[in-house]
Amino acid sequence: MSSSAASILIIDDVEQIRRLLGELLTDHECVFAASAEDAWSVLQTRVFDLVLSDINMPGMSGLDLVPQILERSPDTVVVMISGEPGIESAIEALRAGAFDYISKPIDILHVQAAVDRALGHHRLLADKRRYENHLEELVRERTAEIEHLAYYDRLTDLPNRNLFVDRCTQALGIAQRDQHQVGVVLVSLDRFKKIAESLSHEAGDVVLSEVANRLRSSIREGDTAAHLEGDEFVLLLTQVDDTDELTDVCLMVNEAMKQPINLGNQDVYMTVSIGIATFPTNGDDTSVILRNAGAALYRAKKQGGNNYQFYAADMNAQAVKRLALESSLRRAVENQEFITYYQPVVNLTSGDVLGSEALVRWEHPEFGILPPAKFIDLAEDTGLIVDIGDFVLRAACRQTREWQDDGLGRLRIAVNISARHFQQVGFVDRIMEVLLETRLDPACLDLELTETSIMDNAQKATAVLSDIRRLGVRVSIDDFGTGYSSLSYLKSLPIDNLKLDQSFVKGATTDPDDATLVMTIVTLSHNLRLNVVAEGVETDEQLAFLRLLRCDEGQGYLFGRPVPAATFRSTLAADPRRKLHVLANPRRSERPGIKVVKRKIRE
Repeated sequence: MSSSAASILIIDDVEQIRRLLGELLTDHECVFAASAEDAWSVLQTRVFDLVLSDINMPGMSGLDLVPQILERSPDTVVVMISGEPGIESAIEALRAGAFDYISKPIDILHVQAAVDRALGHHRLLADKRRYENHLEELVRERTAEIEHLAYYDRLTDLPNRNLFVDRCTQALGIAQRDQHQVGVVLVSLDRFKKIAESLSHEAGDVVLSEVANRLRSSIREGDTAAHLEGDEFVLLLTQVDDTDELTDVCLMVNEAMKQPINLGNQDVYMTVSIGIATFPTNGDDTSVILRNAGAALYRAKKQGGNNYQFYAADMNAQAVKRLALESSLRRAVENQEFITYYQPVVNLTSGDVLGSEALVRWEHPEFGILPPAKFIDLAEDTGLIVDIGDFVLRAACRQTREWQDDGLGRLRIAVNISARHFQQVGFVDRIMEVLLETRLDPACLDLELTETSIMDNAQKATAVLSDIRRLGVRVSIDDFGTGYSSLSYLKSLPIDNLKLDQSFVKGATTDPDDATLVMTIVTLSHNLRLNVVAEGVETDEQLAFLRLLRCDEGQGYLFGRPVPAATFRSTLAADPRRKLHVLANPRRSERPGIKVVKRKIRE
């Protein structure tokens, strides 16, 4: 028996037919059963590539067996056999889940052809299953990397802010139970920006990495050194008996910094400013203690750096500033001080501008145009994000309808929806209200949601998404790959588009692993009949790479930055097919990512 032999279960209550089929299929491993009940017993212990089953048998019929076979082994192919005239039996067999149908009396050529077709189909199913498993593994590995990056700093491999907050919160709970203190020590490098600017970005990274190592060696096992951002680090000291212990740690840090940091061709000397706050004296939760340590750090900086300061109540300027910003944000919502910018979304094959994504800006009366990074987190914390989201949705739909009325074509508009906005009661009614008010065709609206906002309550989210799509509105998963990244949930969600996160696009033309991952995600999406939009397209090489994969759409600085509505309109009116020069020669680059994709396609 050859290595390509298949396993076949033959079920028929007539022994002569079983024997005949076995003689016809001697190249394969055949197992025989005289009834559906006997066959089911056999199927409990093994899986077959192909099942040939009579329809009409004493006891359980072959048709009753088909769903049970497929439920137990989805890749098994079933071919039914019947001696009844007409096509009714064939139709019934196919409806039950059979792949093919053979009529009695047995025709040798017909049987052989049907078996060949069925086994070919089985191989396709098996290949598809292996491919899906491979994709699952790739995405799982990437997800593990992303999860590590979610909690650890890439440069120093220290815990980042997220993990620090988690550990600090746990430490405070234990300290409250056991009645001891916890110290939070903020450490900031003095003159780091000037040093980095005068040397190089790489030199700055060396300094940060070395400082991280020295901070690790300055604390006890069980304490935490974390990298918050830029030149700012934090130490979490648990089970502190008195402030002298905190002073000793500060002195150890200062001592560690006295040694020069070697940059290859020169040494640099660093000093640090340190701010200290404690639990329970200076606060009873992580955010308060961290904020107060920041106030102490600010005082240390103000005193010239290279010193440490314990928090005192008069240092709370940062809290006052945040309260002022929150007050300004509430006023901005009331006065509608927000404007929408628009970034083009382009068909990567033709270069046509299909529409745009609406992006909010705060037109602050004192500080000018503020990007979302300056206020979105605060808006989320205060719940004002819902009002801001409503404003952007209405403004974007109204503006898009105006452009359509001006003869600029059937443009689409994509609007980001926050998790809090999406989870509001009556959210679908709000969408319908805006569409009626602005007279925008629902098919021209695309709502973008993150994986996390959907998976917080997947069952409820699926129901809401279904209602949205019944309106005719399109739904996109934004920043795909940065959240749950599970292939199984993609298959079950009522969505239209998948937006490939810009972090994948950025590395795709330089890193073969990223290139392979992008290829698999695009292929998977197309297999699931999802449209793929690549975010963050900035170079000709990235564009050529994405076109090679037949990625559907893209947006990024290569096609246009976010601009006010008037600028977007005038640019589009002057040239409805922007940046066509970048589409002219997709073979310009032979960077590693494109080579990988070409090799994969050839395979």
